[in-house]
Amino acid sequence: MNPATTEFLRQRFCEYYKKTVLVPPPSLGQREWGFVLFNPGSAEMRMRRHIGFSDRGEMESYITSIVPQHTYYSTAYYEKPDAGTMADKGWSGADLIFDLDADHIVRGPYDQMLARVKVETEKLIAMLTEEFGMDKKSIALVFSGGRGYHVHVRDIAFRSWGSAERRELIDYVCGIGIDPVSMLTGKTVPSPGWQQRYREALIEYLRWIGSLPEEEAMAHLTAMEGVGKESAALFLKKRDEIISDIEHRPTGMILKNRVLGIIAGRQESEFRVRLLSRAALADEPVTTDTKRLIRMPTSLHGGSGMRVQPLELRDLHDFDPLTDAVVFGTRDVKVDQKFPLKMPMLGSTYELQKGIITVPEAVAVFLCCRGMAEIA
Repeated sequence: MNPATTEFLRQRFCEYYKKTVLVPPPSLGQREWGFVLFNPGSAEMRMRRHIGFSDRGEMESYITSIVPQHTYYSTAYYEKPDAGTMADKGWSGADLIFDLDADHIVRGPYDQMLARVKVETEKLIAMLTEEFGMDKKSIALVFSGGRGYHVHVRDIAFRSWGSAERRELIDYVCGIGIDPVSMLTGKTVPSPGWQQRYREALIEYLRWIGSLPEEEAMAHLTAMEGVGKESAALFLKKRDEIISDIEHRPTGMILKNRVLGIIAGRQESEFRVRLLSRAALADEPVTTDTKRLIRMPTSLHGGSGMRVQPLELRDLHDFDPLTDAVVFGTRDVKVDQKFPLKMPMLGSTYELQKGIITVPEAVAVFLCCRGMAEIA
C-alpha cells in the first residue's frame, strides 16, 4: 500500500470514527485492547496491545485520536487488562466465541463466499439454541466486516470453561470424532442432533449410489481399499434392505456389513462430504482460545473498510453485508486497479478493468483495503 492510498484510507476511517457511536463490550474495564495502525509502505502488521480503558469516554477518545486500521478487544476478562504480560493480567474468565470465516470453508467470488458462511452461521445458531438450549438473549451475533461472522455467548455458565471444555463443544459443532456405532444405536427420534444427521446423511449417500448406473456404482465401491467386486455386488443387492434397517431398526450391528463399515470409517469420501455438510464449520482454534482478541463491533475492518456490524439473530437471514455493512458513499474516486474484477456492492455489480478507473468511494475503500488497487 503506497503512502497516498494509506492516507486516503486513514482519512476515510477518521471521518467514520468522528461521527459514529462506538459500542463498547460488556465489562469494558476488564478487557484488554489491541490496535493495528495505518503504517505507510509497510507490509508487516504490528499490534499495539496490553491497553485497558476505565470507561467508554476514554475508549472513544483513544480510538478517535489514533484512527486504527484494526480494533480488537479480549474475549477474556482480566483483573489487570493493561498489564504488560499475560501472566500478570489475572485471567478471570472468557466469553465463549465462535468464528465462522468463509476463507476456511469455500473459495470463490466474494459475494458467494459471504452467502455460504451465512448458511454455516445459521446452522451454528440452531445447534446452540435447539440442541444445547442456550438462551438467545445470551448470544451476540456480529458480522466480522470481512468474510464471516462472530458469535459471542456471554452466559456466565460458560465463562470459567477452559480450553478442554470448549474443545468438546467445538468438536460437536464441527462433527469431529463421530462414532458410527453410537450414531446407529438407539431408536429413531425426531429431535435434532448428530444421530439424526448421521442417519440422514448415510441414507442420502446410499440412495445416491442407487441412482448411479450399475457399472459406475461398482467402480465407486471397488475404488475403496478393501472392497472387491463380489463384496460390492452383494452390497448393492442389499442396499434397499440396509436403508430400511437404518430408517426403522437402527443398530450398530448394521456396520457388521463389511462394505458399510468401510464407508463409515473412511475420512475422505463422498459419504463424509455429505455428513460434514450438516456440521457448522466454525474455526476451532478461536473457540478453544481463552485469551483471544476479537474485532470490536461498530469498528471498521481494515481489510475491507466495512463495519463490524452487530446483528439481532432474527435479522441474519435478510442481512446483506455488501449493503448493510457498507458505511462509505458513492462519490467518485479514481483508483489504479491491479487486475480485472467483478465487484458487487451497494446493490450494483461493477465490472472493473485493469488500470485507472473511477469507482464509488465505498468500492474504492474496499479495493484499497484489500490491496487490489491504489489511489490514482
